[in-house]
Amino acid sequence: MADENKPAVRRRRKTPKWLRAPGRLLSGNTAFAAVAAWLGVTWLKLVFHTNKWVVEPADALDMAKPHLPAIATVWHGQHILLPVIPIGLKASVMISRSIDGEITARIAEAFGAKTIRASGGREKSRIIEKGGIKGFLEMLSALESGENVLQTADVPKGTPRRAGLGIIRLAKRSGRPIVPIAVASSRRWVLRKAWDRTTVNLPFGRSAICMGEPLYVAADAGEEALEDCRIALENELKRITARAYDLTGKPERPE
Repeated sequence: MADENKPAVRRRRKTPKWLRAPGRLLSGNTAFAAVAAWLGVTWLKLVFHTNKWVVEPADALDMAKPHLPAIATVWHGQHILLPVIPIGLKASVMISRSIDGEITARIAEAFGAKTIRASGGREKSRIIEKGGIKGFLEMLSALESGENVLQTADVPKGTPRRAGLGIIRLAKRSGRPIVPIAVASSRRWVLRKAWDRTTVNLPFGRSAICMGEPLYVAADAGEEALEDCRIALENELKRITARAYDLTGKPERPE
């Protein structure tokens, strides 16, 4: 009998054959990445300046300061507007080595963020290849140096909006808290075929940013305690994400 509590795994669609050759060509084209990043920066500035913003709690930055440096986290696919929001907190951001990662890294750097090029991924056998261990150590080093870091909570190409243990282990090892963040816009374009339902924020709407309760992970936490922390983070991110969309006046539609 199937386990009803086990989250459903969304199968990733294979890239069509007709798109693979152009995709490989673009993936090694730095000029394409530079142009795409410039367009991305321009778009984000337009969206930010033409949206009406609400922040919850209103004193979110003051509330976060006693917990810094911290591990800020969002859901994958819900992070696009984060680089342009002038919340006064700079962070090192973990970004994959893919072509879309290269574009994202250039955009993040344009807004003053530092980038760590690595990805954990679903397959443990590929963690070294993807730079996952190196990325973990670099993020740990940044935190120990007093810098904030930003990492998505769900594992790339895995189950969307299901927190992974990687970020929990980083909090345990560093002793720094995880601060959940959610950003939402009333006008948006959702890529429903993407594994994470990537959401592109649009101009001339209403946007909201919500901050959740900081989560600390004990240095002596065992596997059961780590799993409890993972579930707590997942629930808090789901709560503030729903709240952020509610504040825009256009809640998310259930899948």
